Amino acid sequence: MHDLVEEIVGVAPGRELAVLRPRDSEALLDEHAFEDDEYLPYWAELWPSGVALAREIAPRALRGARVVELGCGLGLPSLAAAGAGGRVLATDWAPAALDLLRDNAARNGVEVEVARVDWREPAALLERAPFDLVLAADVLYERRHLDPLLELLPRLGDEVWLADPGRPPLEDFVARAGSSWAIARRGSVYRLSSARDRAA
Repeated sequence: MHDLVEEIVGVAPGRELAVLRPRDSEALLDEHAFEDDEYLPYWAELWPSGVALAREIAPRALRGARVVELGCGLGLPSLAAAGAGGRVLATDWAPAALDLLRDNAARNGVEVEVARVDWREPAALLERAPFDLVLAADVLYERRHLDPLLELLPRLGDEVWLADPGRPPLEDFVARAGSSWAIARRGSVYRLSSARDRAA
């Protein structure tokens, strides 16, 4: 792992998370990986959407709820959910992200399970569904992710919290998701509830 720096993030009154991240994400660029799948090391940044989602989830009493985070990157929402009592599975395409998240979970005294997941091949993840809560922060940075994500979300659970800073694909995502989900917004966090959940 490249040179790391520590970020201290307040996620709730009197509660902070200490997260190690690469000092220079551009140093992680791999030309071969980009040519193969347009892979960029987005995981190595501490994105504002991840902070916003962590702050939404941290005060919630999860008490053993099964939680999955998609495209976790540095995994701040996963760490916050674990601190709130959730049984968390953090997933990402990048093995380096998952390795660092293991270390950050230990640094913060929480347990987070990790798994490498490609949304185009989610069979192993779907075997573990349904989850009580699905988390995703800043996963709409490329339009090609829309179809796999919209297909996957309803198969994972009835409640999704997705944070996004207003990237171009967001409007399309919300419009298409609105046909099968009730959507409420608080700041940059969108809470999606399925029809099954509303009928319960």
